[in-house]
Amino acid sequence: MKQRIAVSFFVLVLLISVPMALTQEQTQSQEPEKKAPTASATGAQDKNIQEYIELLRTNVRQQKAEIMGAVMQLDVDQAAKFWPIYSEYDAELTKLNNLRLANIQEYARNYDQMTDAKADELIQNALKYRKQRSDLVAQYYGRVKASLGAIQAARFLQIEDQLLLIIDLQIESALPIVTQGS
Repeated sequence: MKQRIAVSFFVLVLLISVPMALTQEQTQSQEPEKKAPTASATGAQDKNIQEYIELLRTNVRQQKAEIMGAVMQLDVDQAAKFWPIYSEYDAELTKLNNLRLANIQEYARNYDQMTDAKADELIQNALKYRKQRSDLVAQYYGRVKASLGAIQAARFLQIEDQLLLIIDLQIESALPIVTQGS
């Protein structure tokens, strides 16, 4: 049991650090350079950043699944029911997170020339994302509950909420606060 807790703690620490590295990479990629890059260099840099983001996201998903597995404490029959549901949930969450990532990238592109209209658009997109994610979690809580019962579903929801809050905090704390555009 102590080993399982230690592994869970280690994975949790990794889960916290990966989103921070992701946001630092995004912030660094948005800092103005002394030389204007050529169009092909910018395209290659964007492609490299996208590949890096995808690699980090894959690692985060794997780490979340490891934490989920360690804390859920499923027997073989429960695991056979749970993991296919969780995989579907994770795929749908990834699609939603793509919307969030696009919104963050749009924020970074417009940060220096922010207008009231753009700030409102970005916040409306962020609120829409939060609602969609909340609806998705509620939908999958219902599926897990129907398959494994309310206690296991509650455990799933608690773990998932904690992990999402940690990831959210890391992302949000790395983003600069909006200022008036120049």
